[in-house]
Amino acid sequence: MTNASNARAASLAHLRSARLSVGDPIPLPLTMAAIFHAPGDATGFNQYGRFSNPNWQAVEEMLGHLEDAPCVAFPSGMGAISAVFFALLKSGDRILLPSDGYHTTRILADRFLGAFGVTCDVRPTSSFLDGGFDGYRLVFVESPSNPTLDICDIAAVAGGVHKSGGILVVDNTTMTPFGQRPLDLGADIVVAADTKAPNGHSDVLFGHVASRNAEVITAVADWRQTAGGIPGPFEAWLVHRGLETLELRFDRMCSSAEIIAPRLKAHPAIHSIRFPGLEGDPSHNLARAQMERFGFLISFVVASEDKAEDFINGCELMHAATSFGGVHTVAERRTRRGDAVPPGFVRLSVGCEPVEELWQSIKASLDRIIA
Repeated sequence: MTNASNARAASLAHLRSARLSVGDPIPLPLTMAAIFHAPGDATGFNQYGRFSNPNWQAVEEMLGHLEDAPCVAFPSGMGAISAVFFALLKSGDRILLPSDGYHTTRILADRFLGAFGVTCDVRPTSSFLDGGFDGYRLVFVESPSNPTLDICDIAAVAGGVHKSGGILVVDNTTMTPFGQRPLDLGADIVVAADTKAPNGHSDVLFGHVASRNAEVITAVADWRQTAGGIPGPFEAWLVHRGLETLELRFDRMCSSAEIIAPRLKAHPAIHSIRFPGLEGDPSHNLARAQMERFGFLISFVVASEDKAEDFINGCELMHAATSFGGVHTVAERRTRRGDAVPPGFVRLSVGCEPVEELWQSIKASLDRIIA
């Protein structure tokens, strides 16, 4: 990681220190409250649970520290994406989405934004610059894309979008601020599902919006308060706990993925593989330029649907599960989720297990499907 990333990681767990008095708990207390003592003019204080909560504020401070930008927390990643769409778009606007990114974002646009007069187009991540961005109020990219791990040049996209008068939103869920910094590359807004690596323990849904544009943050925060799309205090407390170890977990997961990916590529059961850290991967050179790490997701194809299921279910150190970014290694055959991928396509999320033991478990399961 860069020196700046190391500095952010070092200070992350100490953000509350300056406000502690003698005898205060060092871990963040859990504040389960819908109402607060608010006599007279309580402006600037907690008053009601839909308006604010100390646990939201603490986790937003941590996320803001990592993003180097104000953040607004939400009860899921899709909650964060929805807030951006509904707070910033109006009837008659056109938006551009990735055709190969997380499918629920496209479902939201097709089913709900269209009913309000917002037009949606899609474009592959690998050729996202083709065609320009004239006429788009909002452009949304996901790089690397989930699940195929294609990449686009975020800085170049940002320049094109801004030249055309639009705003650029980047879904950075797969990378976290320790792996990629879209705001530094010119994005106006970052959205992410902190359900994944930031929380890291697969026990809570959460999301956030980050932006250095004060008007965006105000609009998104106002939408959250009015619409009621708020995170729970306990969920915020869990994410706060998870963020304290994000740098450690993310480093372990990325380092393990860099070891495992070339071994997968060499295994005879693997027909094709995508991982930005592999030399020869179509995204490798761009990934080296715009990402601080190559991530912990690996996508590959085996011979058939049955062999993909047998591989996942037969691996002792792997869970068959959707989602990614937790301490457990998990994998999923993505055609189950409607992605346009081959039947034997597997998305592997490398966890925190010791890498050599994890690889031996993966190899043994792959060996079985070619036996």
